Amino acid sequence: MADAAGVRLLAGRQDRRAFLKRSAAAVGVAATGLGAGRALAAGEVTVGVVYVGPKDDFGWNQSHAVAIDALRRTPNVRVVEEERVPESVDVVKTMQSMIEIDGANLIFGTSFGYFNPFMIDLAKAYPNVQFRHPTTLWSADKHPKNLGGYFASLDQAHYASGVAAGLSSASGRIGFVAAKPISIVLRSINEFTLGARKSNPNATVHVVFSGDWSLPVREAEITNSLIDSGCDLIACHVDSPKVIVQTAEGRGVKTCGHNASQASLAPKGFVTGAELKYETIYKGFAELLSKGQPLPNTLVGGFDKDMVRLTPFGAGAPEAARKAAEATVTDLAAGKPIYVGPIRDNKGAEIVATGSSLDNYAPELDQKAFLVEGVKGSLS
Repeated sequence: MADAAGVRLLAGRQDRRAFLKRSAAAVGVAATGLGAGRALAAGEVTVGVVYVGPKDDFGWNQSHAVAIDALRRTPNVRVVEEERVPESVDVVKTMQSMIEIDGANLIFGTSFGYFNPFMIDLAKAYPNVQFRHPTTLWSADKHPKNLGGYFASLDQAHYASGVAAGLSSASGRIGFVAAKPISIVLRSINEFTLGARKSNPNATVHVVFSGDWSLPVREAEITNSLIDSGCDLIACHVDSPKVIVQTAEGRGVKTCGHNASQASLAPKGFVTGAELKYETIYKGFAELLSKGQPLPNTLVGGFDKDMVRLTPFGAGAPEAARKAAEATVTDLAAGKPIYVGPIRDNKGAEIVATGSSLDNYAPELDQKAFLVEGVKGSLS
């Protein structure tokens, strides 16, 4: 028998379904009342969260869901969620219902395609609701002031994970399954490689791009191919590494994870992983809103702002790897740069000169496509 909370949740879902059926949001945003929604007590925050996939995907969606579970335990915070919402007008209907039915005054749309035009239009229609998106797409001269973005620099965690990988791989031959050769992915590959070669100068990272964010069959094929070529540790940057980690574990090969924790999938070979720590952001935003204080329109951070972390070490990480990675996290939290010259790309061109370094948030790292020395693979 459902308890009282379960009955309320079921009723809320039924109300939302009814709202979605009658919603007039097929084209653009037709707000049914800017002040509509459940009345909120002073200091109360109702957070609406929308996921493009399942919350238990062992990847991108789960990284947000874990943070929302932590947020749910925060006093004066109420959470409403909807998973498996496509990047289409469906997200408009879902967010409208969270505002109109549940009284949400803070909305997190956690998928890239939700931003433009859907969240932009919704922010214009509901100026008293705060909307935040996990990118740096927001621009002060183009977008509503109640819209914004946040970005956790997961590349920093990949660097520390790479340090652990370099000391966990017996051969020094490491495979990397990547989605697309775009800046956010290239930074993960490059910094993982710099970390691996910091702890093991002879390490090489063999990269294969799958072509998209979620192609489980293709990811399994690439993983097997990398293992067949002699890689004894597999890392990755895809939406959900579940298949990659399970495939490698089945082959007796170690793994490093991405986005969320995949440790439970590889009890024998998991080393660590680059993990997003969105609870820092979500709790911070909810606290500001409860105090009536403005939310930042743009928030970017890594270990220095407690916005990323390493997944707890697994059986695949020897003690030396654990200690080296932990020391690296301490350095990064203090602002120590990753890109310290001399650094060349894998074609021999200079990236950072001897005696120079780049800040960990240097914009030029996103403006130039390259793979560092030690990466075996190409951008094409």
